[in-house]
Amino acid sequence: MNHAEWRTSRHRKLLGEAAEDNPEYDRLYEEAELAHDLGQMVYDRRTALGLSQTELADRCGMQQPQISRIEGGGTVPTIPLLRRLARALDADLTINLIPHGHAA
Repeated sequence: MNHAEWRTSRHRKLLGEAAEDNPEYDRLYEEAELAHDLGQMVYDRRTALGLSQTELADRCGMQQPQISRIEGGGTVPTIPLLRRLARALDADLTINLIPHGHAA
């Protein structure tokens, strides 16, 4: 979710509209939460390895601002990009589907 979409939900609240009742709001909120969580994982692993954003970007064939956006939760990386990041971070990429009601 980008800043403009968050601002829209804030404006809805100011106008008395219940953003929580909007399925689009829920979808965007979940997407923002996922982007934040992924960014935090990349940041945590990068700093554990003692790498700068520029060094990680070089390992991935990316630019430093792209790493910054990912770590800041500004984007949800594609699966191929997640693979590149995992390789560059000397990590395995694992994606799970966990049925509702089961502990993660």
